[in-house]
Amino acid sequence: MGAAEAAALGARLDRLPLGRFHRRLVLALAGMILFEWVETYSFAFVAPALRSQWGLSLTDIAAVAGIASLGAFAGGILGGRLADRAGRRRTMLVFVTVYCAATLLCVLAQNPWQLMATRFAAHFGTQGMAVVAIVVLTEFVPAAHRGRLQTYKVVIGSLGIPIAGWAGYLLVPHADWGWRAVFGLGLFGGVFAWLIRRWVPESPRWLASTGQQARAEEIVRRIERQCGVAGPPAAVHPDPAAVRPDPAAVHPDPAPGPPTTAAPPPPARLRDLLDRAHRRTFLTVSAMWTAGLLAYSAFQTWTPTLLSENGLELDDTLLMSAVLTTAAPVGALLSAPLIDRWDRRVTQFALGLLSSLALVLFAFVRAPAAVLVLGCAVNLLFQMTVPFLQVYSAEVFPTRVRALGSGTANALSRVVNLGAPALIAALYTGVGYTAVFLFLACLAVVGGIIVVALGPRTTGLSLEAAAHAEPDSPSRPRRQEHATHD
Repeated sequence: MGAAEAAALGARLDRLPLGRFHRRLVLALAGMILFEWVETYSFAFVAPALRSQWGLSLTDIAAVAGIASLGAFAGGILGGRLADRAGRRRTMLVFVTVYCAATLLCVLAQNPWQLMATRFAAHFGTQGMAVVAIVVLTEFVPAAHRGRLQTYKVVIGSLGIPIAGWAGYLLVPHADWGWRAVFGLGLFGGVFAWLIRRWVPESPRWLASTGQQARAEEIVRRIERQCGVAGPPAAVHPDPAAVRPDPAAVHPDPAPGPPTTAAPPPPARLRDLLDRAHRRTFLTVSAMWTAGLLAYSAFQTWTPTLLSENGLELDDTLLMSAVLTTAAPVGALLSAPLIDRWDRRVTQFALGLLSSLALVLFAFVRAPAAVLVLGCAVNLLFQMTVPFLQVYSAEVFPTRVRALGSGTANALSRVVNLGAPALIAALYTGVGYTAVFLFLACLAVVGGIIVVALGPRTTGLSLEAAAHAEPDSPSRPRRQEHATHD
């Protein structure tokens, strides 16, 4: 299938009004992500109880958190690779099955070694599922609403953070099995996997990029009908008798043969991300994810434990942490009117700057009321940046490497997170509480600086145009030889 025909399918998806199909798409993906986030962030709220029940040290807690990051790294790379080779929908369903099975095993873990193994598998499944979900929503949603619907997905998904926090507060201190119940909440994600089977088709953009024109056309026409839009008429072939033949083009002895179609491009490979067409984009997105995710996840994971280490009782620590997490969905919701309005890069930088300032203040306060207010502000601002990270990392890559590029960039940030727990523990032990949050304040603003300096503008552009925009000229396409990668 030619690049022009693939772009035409994308243009038809971009012109659709938002309708039932888009609402169902967001609900199915967001609901699955909600319980993925419950599973991901639950460890922060059960860690103090595990320290008490199993006699774990800070180093042990860091090891469990670090091995989970290694699982997320493997899941992100493999999820992106499989999604570009085998399809978006099929890959999501495989990874959600792994995630649900591993979550059940987390509930049944009897010692730290079993917990490390099951947390590795659970994060492998959740990350593989999550990176593909970002790409799926990006490829279906019209350009004018791409950021906003990605934000609504994050709003619903981020409800998993306060659910994990409040479940930790209500269950963990009051029963020895409370931490198992908190882990078990992640199993409800399987319900939304069933909705994905019913409501989410394969991505037409992916189908077109692999030469499956008829199937892509069928799905786009079905979506158009659901949105109340008439698709283009079927191609009409002229009557050969009514067309005067060109003598120079007529073969003296024509023989019928099978219709020819353009061969699909070769499957995406990891090394493709470092070729001349994609290297700068891949490195920029990787740095953006690494800085942002390290600051965000370290704050979420370590704040309950560090507050407990600094004199707060377990009940008070969990209550305060639960209140802090409640700001997360509010923050995501506040980004909805911003994400498609201005240049995403500049808005992301401004949010990072505000997050950095809030973390600096958080580092120096000790009064519970001040910790509560500033902690809510940090959570709110961090969560406002999440939709920007997700939509930007998916729209800057062409379809052929979109899942692999965005998934691998996200996964590389997990490699850094593999050593981050030990780094945070060492900072706290060697320099103290304040130094930990000053370090996170520096990280919070780095991603915005990088994307403003090196990334292209994508806001309002079609995926095909955004994937080929130059950093120094948002509207100028890259050289034609790279455009065929879509």
